[in-house]
Amino acid sequence: MKDTSAVMDSSDAQRKKIAVIGGGLVGSLNACFLAKRNFQVDVYEAREDLRVAKLARGRSINLALSYRGRQALKAIGLEDQIVSQGIPMRARMIHSLSGKKTAIPYGTKSQYILSISRENLNKDLLTAVEKYPNAKVHFGHRLLKCTPEEGVITVLGSNKVPTDVTCDLIVGCDGAYSTVRSHLMKKPRFDYSQQYIPHGYMELTIPPKNGDHAMEPNYLHIWPRNTFMMIALPNTNKSFTCTLFMPFEEFEKLLTGSDVLDFFQKYFMDSIPLIGEQALMQEFFLLPAQPMISVKCSSFHLKSRCMLMGDAAHAIVPFFGQGMNAGFEDCLVFDELMDKFNNDLSVCLPEFSRFRIPDDHAISDLSMYNYIEMRAHVNSRWFIFQKNIERCLHAIMPSTFIPLYTMVTFSRIRYHEAVLRWRWQKKVINNGLFFFGTLIAIGSTYLLTHYMLPRPLDYLRRPWNWITYFQNTDMFHSNSLEPLEQNPSFISR
Repeated sequence: MKDTSAVMDSSDAQRKKIAVIGGGLVGSLNACFLAKRNFQVDVYEAREDLRVAKLARGRSINLALSYRGRQALKAIGLEDQIVSQGIPMRARMIHSLSGKKTAIPYGTKSQYILSISRENLNKDLLTAVEKYPNAKVHFGHRLLKCTPEEGVITVLGSNKVPTDVTCDLIVGCDGAYSTVRSHLMKKPRFDYSQQYIPHGYMELTIPPKNGDHAMEPNYLHIWPRNTFMMIALPNTNKSFTCTLFMPFEEFEKLLTGSDVLDFFQKYFMDSIPLIGEQALMQEFFLLPAQPMISVKCSSFHLKSRCMLMGDAAHAIVPFFGQGMNAGFEDCLVFDELMDKFNNDLSVCLPEFSRFRIPDDHAISDLSMYNYIEMRAHVNSRWFIFQKNIERCLHAIMPSTFIPLYTMVTFSRIRYHEAVLRWRWQKKVINNGLFFFGTLIAIGSTYLLTHYMLPRPLDYLRRPWNWITYFQNTDMFHSNSLEPLEQNPSFISR
């Protein structure tokens, strides 16, 4: 039974202080959700304000906004504003080694994902936070220490003097290398694992051509090359953000501009005129290849005083386009729990961990799987055949057969339930293909036996017919002593 003494009314909620660590995408969105509930929200961001910074630091890789993220933005009234800045992408455009291009739709004609600028989205979310009178963003404030049991954090601001801040709830939204999480890792029964994949990524730019996009803008362009891959997402300024993924040892082999050019001529020839030879050789060496990490932990909370969201709880590799969307859905799920349990933090935090951990671990595994699919399978005829079967079955039975990508990207079916359903569907499809394949083989054998070959069993019958024939002639009768010349019927035969 729920302890009603811990339930807060509106005036009590306004007095509760919440410290959000990290002013990135998930931190700023979460601050909006919490401020909307009349909490006193303070966001502590180590970087300077992106909106006034002369040089933005951090990742600039484009993002793919899909249904889960859009629903979270909708809940705080920002969906229309953000969507209007994105570019719809309705399919993958696969660039083969020969230069041939093949489009693979993401879903139905009405379904698409949006290419969004990370920097612009972050700026809009920070501006949204500051519109709430009970919320404040403290830029240039780095978290030094976190004591969640006491509700105390120590931050270092521009004055270089450590300051202790007391709050009722600490929310760690400070990314894959979370300082808040590092303090929780010291607590008993906190599970944590991380994995660096052997591949790194590097960003390149495809500039506009004649004032327009150099390629089809409503596609996510993919160059799959088995052990490495390149993708390109369209920008509103008519350029493409192009990202090269491959093992670090491959990056380390490319030491000069000519090495880079030779490499691209071998594997990405059709991209060279799009990027430009000189730009490619220069841009490749501007920054080193960046690592990609996958993080899992459990649980996402400590009592009713501290919790983790976004990459701080579940950093994932970017190959399903769900990193931001999963983080945004974290915020939405917690907000829905706050509605359900009337802002009772002592109930909402453990319920959030119980509900969300299976889903975030599932999307982490799916992201790893999708990297293999994108770089090694999307160009195969078998892969395209399977996708066509899935689309066909989905069209015939839309509520029974739903492709994995559709479940993940265009619905809010829980991630772990999508995985279970996907495995069941694969089993049904594979069994069905085996069954129909067997029927076809049997049917083909039958037709071949009875219609294609001229009386094939005659060859088996002939020895018996010969014996029967000779038995029916007088040739081997015991009482027949006629000479052969007296049996003209036999001779004529």
